[in-house]
Amino acid sequence: MAFSNMMGDAGPHNPLDVIEHIVHANDWTFDCRNDREMAVQVPGRWCDYSLYFAWNADANAMHFTCAFDMRVPSQRRSPIYELLALVNERLWLGSFGMWDEEGLPMFRHALPLRGAGAPSIEQLEDLLDTGIWECERFYPAFQYVIWGGKSAADAVKLAMIETAGEA
Repeated sequence: MAFSNMMGDAGPHNPLDVIEHIVHANDWTFDCRNDREMAVQVPGRWCDYSLYFAWNADANAMHFTCAFDMRVPSQRRSPIYELLALVNERLWLGSFGMWDEEGLPMFRHALPLRGAGAPSIEQLEDLLDTGIWECERFYPAFQYVIWGGKSAADAVKLAMIETAGEA
């Protein structure tokens, strides 16, 4: 489905047009639910990520989420909420949260576009790069807490250790 031919009530500057170009260029799998929503699957280092874009023409903003392919068991939710707070202190853009109903950790960000017209490809590439990079960076911390039984503080410390050299 090509967004560029769809104006509808989304208006002439639907940022999903630009997202579609990026998705095609990367050969990612996607589903256009309508002219306001798009779901994309992106392979990552640790797992596949589910990206979701929602365009709200009335607010002139686009909402973006990048969800992990993992579920948080109910007995591990308390330490995950602590981890979310610690991880969010380390972010410049966006934040991590959890879709409580599904127990699904995700990176979230909204892009306000009032007065900007359409966003540039570079702006949206930066948004995607940031979301995916942060998910890749903190995925191990979520795994340490959920499956490793580590504390949130220990998980962040372990996840922040950068490997030196090459194996």
